Amino acid sequence: MADSNIPTVDLSPFIREGDHEDGKKKAREVISQACSQYGFFQIQNHGLPPELLSRALELSKTFFEYSDYEKRKSSPGSGVQIPAGYNKQPQHSLDKNEYLVMFPPESGFNVYPRNPPEFKEVLEDVFSHLTKLGSLIESTINECLGLPPNFLKEFNHDRSWDLMSAKRYFPATETENNGISEHEDGNCVTFVLQDQIGGLQVKKNGEWIPVTPAQDTVVVNLGDVIQVLSNNKFKSATHRVVRQQGKSRYSYAFFYNLHGDNWVEPLSKFTEEIGETPKYRGFLYKDYQALRIRNKTHPPDKPEDVIHITHYAVTS
Repeated sequence: MADSNIPTVDLSPFIREGDHEDGKKKAREVISQACSQYGFFQIQNHGLPPELLSRALELSKTFFEYSDYEKRKSSPGSGVQIPAGYNKQPQHSLDKNEYLVMFPPESGFNVYPRNPPEFKEVLEDVFSHLTKLGSLIESTINECLGLPPNFLKEFNHDRSWDLMSAKRYFPATETENNGISEHEDGNCVTFVLQDQIGGLQVKKNGEWIPVTPAQDTVVVNLGDVIQVLSNNKFKSATHRVVRQQGKSRYSYAFFYNLHGDNWVEPLSKFTEEIGETPKYRGFLYKDYQALRIRNKTHPPDKPEDVIHITHYAVTS
């Protein structure tokens, strides 16, 4: 495994008042390089209060330490298509974690835990802050790609498909340590808040790089939508979680998504305008998400049959 860590970007030039163009330029250069190579970086001075991040992880730990009986009071009802609330990976799953899913607070879908009592307020506060952060990172990626001002904002203006998941990864056993199998995210941008246990890894040039936890930082990784729009100029990050023996790992993942009815295909700026052939055929975002969900609910017998964004790749 490679020892080098992923780059850390200071976002304070985008947060502070005043003209900080030199700092913004430096941040964009680091982000552009990371996204063109493997789609992963960390951010600091991002505007999320450190005490909120600490409190969110603390309350998550408290919740997941409750009994299964107590946690399942927050589970979605049977037959519900919107899986908000608490759930656990099936016994046969290669992924070994339990999780609490929430959608935008105004959606009406959420099933909040009653305990700890302040958990609901903190979850909604974190969700709100990460939504704003998503807008900032999206705008920065827009600039890094040289797209017209506000292009991605207008393309991705509906926030109703965003979701956040609080996760607990169970301690590893002597025979297996998989937390989440190697994969790419299907969305636009993902944010990860992680405790100090570690285990998150990203693949770069065929090697796994540990994403070492750093105080008050947020991990950012690009998803398949940005890879397709940019015709592979920016990469969707391949990553996984490896569990440790004797320790649970707690984290949050926020998925800055696209509305399901959006059509996704390589943009002309990265194809016909520069004489490049599109590397993907177009698709509806909700169709791709349906295929990814089926990967989870009906896992293929062969790993090579799992649907990835390569399902839409144009073969020459």
